[in-house]
Amino acid sequence: MHSTQALARRGIVEPMRGVLLTVLLAAACGDDSPGTAADASPDGTPPPPACPTEPPTGALADQTMPGVSITPAPAIRSLTIEWAITGDANVNATGAVRYRTGGGEWKQGFPLKRIPAGSMMSFSWLNRFSGSVFDLDPATPYELELALRDPDGGCEIRTVMVATRAVPAPMPGAPVKPVTPQTFTQVTGAAVPGDILELAAGTYPGFTYMKDGAPGMPIVFRAAAGATVNITGDVRLDSRHDLIVEGLTIAGKIKFNSAQRVAIVKNTITTTEDGITTKTRSEDLYIADNTVTGATLWNEPALGASGNNIGEGIEVTGPGHVIEHNRVKGFRDCISTIEDTNASDQHSIDIAYNDLSECADDGIEADFCFHNCRIVGNRLTNVFIGLSSQPGLGGPTYFIRNVIFNTLLSAFKLQRGSVGDVALHNTVVKRGDAFGIYTTDVFSRQYFRNNLFLGGPGGTYNTYDIGTGQVIVLSAADATVDLDYDGYGGTSFSGRFGAARFTNLAELKAMTTEKHAVEITAAAFAMPPAIPSSPFPSQPPPDLRPAAGGAAIDVGLVLPGFAYAGAAPDLGAYEAGAPVPAYGPR
Repeated sequence: MHSTQALARRGIVEPMRGVLLTVLLAAACGDDSPGTAADASPDGTPPPPACPTEPPTGALADQTMPGVSITPAPAIRSLTIEWAITGDANVNATGAVRYRTGGGEWKQGFPLKRIPAGSMMSFSWLNRFSGSVFDLDPATPYELELALRDPDGGCEIRTVMVATRAVPAPMPGAPVKPVTPQTFTQVTGAAVPGDILELAAGTYPGFTYMKDGAPGMPIVFRAAAGATVNITGDVRLDSRHDLIVEGLTIAGKIKFNSAQRVAIVKNTITTTEDGITTKTRSEDLYIADNTVTGATLWNEPALGASGNNIGEGIEVTGPGHVIEHNRVKGFRDCISTIEDTNASDQHSIDIAYNDLSECADDGIEADFCFHNCRIVGNRLTNVFIGLSSQPGLGGPTYFIRNVIFNTLLSAFKLQRGSVGDVALHNTVVKRGDAFGIYTTDVFSRQYFRNNLFLGGPGGTYNTYDIGTGQVIVLSAADATVDLDYDGYGGTSFSGRFGAARFTNLAELKAMTTEKHAVEITAAAFAMPPAIPSSPFPSQPPPDLRPAAGGAAIDVGLVLPGFAYAGAAPDLGAYEAGAPVPAYGPR
């Protein structure tokens, strides 16, 4: 067995924090799934699956040769898996993952996505499997078991040990140093790693900070208990690492280009431009529980990329960021990654449980995601476009359990040839076409399951035609786009999916991959929503939980790694009877 350091010197293992050498197990992969009850050991722990001993039967180019696997940029509640391969020209190999901690019971994760090699603009990606493990505990070591199977030949089981990150926090026993407007420069300038700089109530000018903390010993700027600390101007933390900024009221923006392990938590930011932003590659940012308000109004002239709008509410580039439980309103894009050639290594990013509204272009713009951007559990209300992947660079880009109401043009923007998007258990209620993507750029390798789409009367807003209320308008979808087990409703059950044009549910099932689609109306919801007669003024977010016994109940596909109640999963973002999640600041 080679050491991690030796392999890294040879360029085989990427030498980054959180990436451990994979332990290869000469095991096999039969047709049985890992860890069935019948083959469990006496203590209940399933043994690893086994590999066939028969020689490969497929053509050489169709056989799969496993390569190096890595777990780059561990996040706080999720992990990324990248497993390089060669071969599998017919793209029929499959990848699975299960996980456990402390030698406990194995849990099945969502399957790894098969990513054929490709390129787009100045970006390219390798032939591989890629995926994520969700809903983990912070600061916890996990054992991952990865299984690759190819019916043409090629099979391997391997394990990986990797830990999630901790939620950023002050150093235990950290010294607290009082700060006033009069002593700010002196006290903050003398800070050392681990110090808590506790700001008294008052008004402070914007500032640029030039000192760093250390891993596990951040320098903390925080408001004193019960104090209102007003910062009149921008806070600049460029090239800084290991800082926490907490509880400040800022008239301006927080900007931190090229930062590492910077946490921005529980602040109130009002701005006439960007809110919280890094324009160059940063790593492992934590942006949580902030209220960020911009100057963009929710009206027709503001709509679209060229509308009368301004600013990015929260904007990041680079790997490992966690953006959760923020309240963001009044921007061009409420949360976004960087676009085009400025995009830098955008992967392993979690955008979760944010409450977003009045976003005049995109609610969440996950454009130029390299892989494993996870857009989970967000609520988006009064947005021009809900969720953007323009484009995804091979994927997977995950959109899971998001709720979108009063979006105008599209709930999903898969343009500029997006590749590899995965959408599971989302709920969409809007005017116009229920699920429309209006582009001639062919998009490919999307996977949609268990979503709800309800459309309504159409119209044209700021020159954008939102359709007539058809259920699907996906004319640029190619043959690799895989949709099934979704629910649809609109003014007419008609539309286009790739080359197929349909006029009823039976035709949709017969002509497309949507073999298990269901037709819904507003009655599928426990509190039937009214389609807004006009998108303006702003609408409040409705309760979009499904009605017990309704059309969305127990008709979804069972997805490994996702819990459900009843005979099968319910469609949409919520299981019937479940509470509404905590959106925005906690």
